[in-house]
Parts: sequence; C-alpha cells; structure tokens
Amino acid sequence: MTYLLLFLEFLKIGAFTFGGGYAMIPFILETVEKNGWMTTQELVDFIAVSESTPGAFAVNISTYVGSEVAGFFGAVVSTLGLILPAFVLILIIARFYNKYKESVIVSGCLMGLKSTVVGLILATLVSISIEVFFANGFSVAVFSTKEFYLSLFVFLISVFLLLYKKLSPIIIIGLSAGLGIIFGYTGLITV
Repeated sequence: MTYLLLFLEFLKIGAFTFGGGYAMIPFILETVEKNGWMTTQELVDFIAVSESTPGAFAVNISTYVGSEVAGFFGAVVSTLGLILPAFVLILIIARFYNKYKESVIVSGCLMGLKSTVVGLILATLVSISIEVFFANGFSVAVFSTKEFYLSLFVFLISVFLLLYKKLSPIIIIGLSAGLGIIFGYTGLITV
C-alpha cells in the first residue's frame, strides 16, 4: 500500500506541476507533510543536498523521499511516478508542437504557464526562507543573529556572481558549501 501511495502522490506532482523542480517544491513539501513522511526541516536539508548533486533536482528529491519512506523500491516507485507524466507529455508534445506552435491558444497557454512558474518559484523561495530562518516561529531576534547575516551575505554574493559575473552555478554551489564549512568550522555559525 505504501508503494502505491508513493507512486500516486508523485504521479500527481509530476502531472500537475509545470516549470521543473523548483516549481514542484511547494507540492512536494505539502505532500511530505500531509503524509507525515518526514519533517519539513529534513526535506529542506535534503533540498540543499539535492541542489548540489548531479541529476534532475525534482527526481533527486522524489528518489530521496521514496527511499526514506520505503527503501529501494520506494525510491523506484516515487521516481517513476514523478517522471512518467513528463515522459508521456513530452512524447505527445514532440509529435504535435511544430504543427501548432503558431496557434494563439498554444502561445497563450505557454505565456500563462511561464507566469505561474515564476510565482511558484517565488513561493518556494519564501517557504524555504521561512523554514530556514523562522523554523520556531517568527521572531525579531532572528535579525540579531550572526547566522542570519552570514546567510544573507552568502545569498547576496551568490546572486551577484550568478547575475553579474555569469559564474557557473556549479562553482557557486561549491563556494557556498566551502563558506558554510569555513563558517561552521571557525564557530561563526552553529548548526
């Protein structure tokens, strides 16, 4: 029964989420919390790990959740559930896209989807930020911690390097991990 539930939940996420892995995060968080599979903090921690590992971001997360819930076969059914809708949809789109790409309906649909994806990614940023900085509820005291300002510093440097210096995201992830290790090792932050 657990395998079927994992498959169906991730099939639903894969079928109704457009915009890739980041757009899926709110749905994955909701599903994981609803089913009690793990805490939000555990999932947020793995999101950071998943971002820095090879492979599709959402696939890594679904595989991890499935593995945590039901071992190897849980990982397999979660991953299959997530990728099956996209696989089928891409096959269908590839067949008909060239014929209908100039259609007003197709163009309007794509414009609406792009706007929604931006909103979903922004919602993900807000929800993860809340979990990271306000896990124990909102408190003004968070703004007086060195962890908050170090995290803000790393975030701003990452945005600057990505947008203005066009540095590879792989290098930025490595630098961020290195800074986190240095900050943790030197006692600037506590985990």
